[in-house]
Order: sequence, then C-alpha cells, then structure tokens
Amino acid sequence: MSEVQILASVETFLQRQHGHFIHGQHLEVDRRRIELINPATEQVVSSIAVGNQQDVDAAVHSAHDAFLNAWANTSSYERGQKLNKLADLVEQHAEELAQLETLTTGKLIHLARHLEVAQTAVFLRYFAGWATKIHGQTMQPSIPSMNGEKYTAYSIRQPVGVVAGIVPWNFSLMIGCWKIGSALTTGCTIVLKPSEFTTLSLLRLAELAIEAGIPAGVINVVTGTGETGQYLINANHIKKVSFTGSVPTGIAIGQQAMKNDLTRVSLELGGKNAAAILADANLDEILPTLLQATFVHQGQVCAAPERFFVHQSKYDEFVEKVTGAIQQIKIGSPLDESSMFGPLSNQPHFEKVKHYLDIANQNDQVICGGQVIQGTGYFVEPTLLKVQGIDDPLFIEETFGPVVDVIPFESDDELIRMMNHSRFGLTASIWTNDLAKALRLIPQIEAGSVWVNMHTFLDPSVPFGGVKASGLGREFSDAFIEDYTELKSVMIRY
Repeated sequence: MSEVQILASVETFLQRQHGHFIHGQHLEVDRRRIELINPATEQVVSSIAVGNQQDVDAAVHSAHDAFLNAWANTSSYERGQKLNKLADLVEQHAEELAQLETLTTGKLIHLARHLEVAQTAVFLRYFAGWATKIHGQTMQPSIPSMNGEKYTAYSIRQPVGVVAGIVPWNFSLMIGCWKIGSALTTGCTIVLKPSEFTTLSLLRLAELAIEAGIPAGVINVVTGTGETGQYLINANHIKKVSFTGSVPTGIAIGQQAMKNDLTRVSLELGGKNAAAILADANLDEILPTLLQATFVHQGQVCAAPERFFVHQSKYDEFVEKVTGAIQQIKIGSPLDESSMFGPLSNQPHFEKVKHYLDIANQNDQVICGGQVIQGTGYFVEPTLLKVQGIDDPLFIEETFGPVVDVIPFESDDELIRMMNHSRFGLTASIWTNDLAKALRLIPQIEAGSVWVNMHTFLDPSVPFGGVKASGLGREFSDAFIEDYTELKSVMIRY
C-alpha cells in the first residue's frame, strides 16, 4: 500500500485552534470544542468550536452589513469576476482541499480530487456566468386611458439578503459552494454552518475567498452542532435558508422558517432512489457505470440508487454479475490511490448502517457483503440484499450507504407502481436501449431527476431537486435565481 503524503500546509492547518470565520477573520474560540475524527483510523485530526447564539449573531450581523454596503456596491460583473477568481484559487489549492476532505470524510483521495474539488471549481464558474444575466421583463398594462394618460410596467429581481446555508457532511466543500455561488451571484451574502464532522475545507475556502477579493462579511462560517444551526435559522436578518440533509431535519427547518415571518427556504433532502433495469439492457455494458454510481463515496450520496428493479428475465443474471463485481471491489485506506472503497464518514452513520445490516443478516436477506469489517475505522462491505416486498423496511428506509436492494418486476405497470411506492422522490434511472420505452416511462416516474443509462452525477446546467418528501426548490441551471431573489413589479403612469 502506498499512501498519499500529507502536505505540510495541511498539517499546519490541522494544528490550528479552529474557530469561526466572521467578517474576513478566523476567530479563535476557547470554550466547548468538538474533535474531528479520521474515519479510516479513528484518530483525532483536529477540533472545531461550537458556535453559540452570540457567535451566530456576530456572523449574521457581518453578513447583513456586507449585504447593505460592500456587496451592494459591487457590480454584477465584479461579482462574477470574484467568483471566477475563487475558482482559480480552488484549483491552485486543489490537493490541499482534497486532503482535508479525505482526512475528515473518508472520501477516496482520487474522488476528493477529481469530483469534490474539481467540480467545486466548475460550479463556481457556472454561477459566475449568471451574475450579469439576472434580469426582469417589460410589459404593457391593459389599464384603460381616461384622459390620454399612458402606462408601462416592468419587473426587476433583487437579492433577498442574508442567506443561511446549512451544509451536510458528505460533500461539504462542493455543496457549500453550491450555496455560496447561488447567493453571491444574485447579490446575497451568506452564513454557512457546516456539519460538525466535516468543517475544515469550508473554513479554508473562506480564507481563499478573501484572497479572491470577496469583501469581508460576504462569506461567513460558523461551526458547531445542530443547535448552532437552529440559532442561525432563527437569527434576525436571515431572509433565506438553504438546507441540504435528512428529511426529518429538513421538514423541521421548513416548518420553523415558515414561522419566522415566511422566511424563504429551499430543501434538498434524501431519497430511496430507484434504478430500473429493463429486459433489453446489456448487463455487461451497464454494470460498471451502474455500480460506480451506486457505490461512489460508499453510497453516501443523496442521489445514489438504493433500490434496483430488475426485469424478471434478467434477475438471476443480474444478481450473479453484481455479486461477482462487488466481491472484486478493493476496500482500503482512502489515502491509498489504489483503493476502490473507503470507510463510512463518521461513527453515528456507521452505527446506523450497521443497524440495517444486522436486520438484513437476522432475516437472511444478504445476497453478498453485509458485514462490518473488523479492526480500526468505520468500514463495512458493499452489500446487495433481497427484500420481502415493497413494504419491507429495508426497501422503504433510506440507508444513505453502500446497501442496495434488488427486486424483480414483470410488466411496465408493475415497475412504475413499485418505483413510486415511496415517500421519497429525488432521483431515478432507467437502463435500456429502447429509447421509445424510456420516453414513455419518464413522465410516470415520481422523481425530480430521471436519468437514462446513468445515475447520480450532476451538471450545473441541469436543475436538481426532489419531489414529495425529498425536497422543495431547485438548485443549478437558472432555477436557483428564483429562490435567491425577490421579484419586484413597477408600474408607471405618464
């Protein structure tokens, strides 16, 4: 095994007494702290501060002041330029950011480099391109003229103000930049609350933002627990909450936001996503792509498939070939560039996935995998399960891990009925060479995103979000503009 050498700059960053990043400065906090654990070794790599009400208020005040003054006086062109400069710096510090992500999330180093960090820069540049393209409409009112007067009207889009961005632990840097890009492009400022498990990459990014010329206070980071996040969504001057995370927490945040004078909210929540393998699919061709999409970052991706629906004629072949492929996956250190599969990202999530594996083993549902790997680190085997039916708890509840279920179907009607038998509706995929059939099935599937012969991976030009309990609102494309701006109508009599 040949592990990546940790950069000296990363070692130095880990040794800091990390506090919050408020008004362009790191603030050291000498009180309650949380240790950050490397999930591959279970060793402490650093620690962060737990933000209290005063910390949150300071960050929001800084963001509000920057919104009214510094960022309001920055032209749309300059906003785009500064986001592009931040993307440049992300690329320049790519290895540093990737190593911080791997050390705290267990993400494979090549995934941290080529997906997390590389796509962070891609998304920032995409949002930067929209900065000069946010506009309203002109219209001609139909108000009758009584004395020769005339009327005209137009609409403008204005930034909502200070945004609270609550970021999950699986892709903290990239998802954090989705929120940063959306807010700053539209003229908003932001206070981020990263997960207590994966905070360091966003603290480092906040430093790079100052280097990119983004004014102090435009991006603030407050670290801590869910309690810190609660302070943030209830803070004065918060005009929008953007949350990515679990369904129960998202529903609670949405309800609280509505109580806070109808604070805007967008929610990108979980899913029990379906992949339908039709009768004509060539399994040898699709399996590498399907399994990559399924087990990327150990399945800890909200969009990844957890339910495989396989046509009865392909079921036995599918199970045999998936089992063989899973058994070939090399599990190892995420800093080993030859590893194909790393640890789960934190101990609470490890315990959750272990709970589902225990149920599957007790009920004799494991086709392959299904074991916790003994020793140091939060490692489990990638797992394929058979289920008792579509009401089986293992088929209903999101595991958010490398545990997938397989069930056969016979007809298209049965397939659609089973796929839609879920409270979730984030993503789905169809694997087929029959384009006509795929086009007929797509409108019937209750999901915010449907892929054909691919799954999981996103592009900034394509809107992303869920239906049913999987979320509210859309990320990316030009859809984000609606959620971060207020539409103002103007009518003129002359």
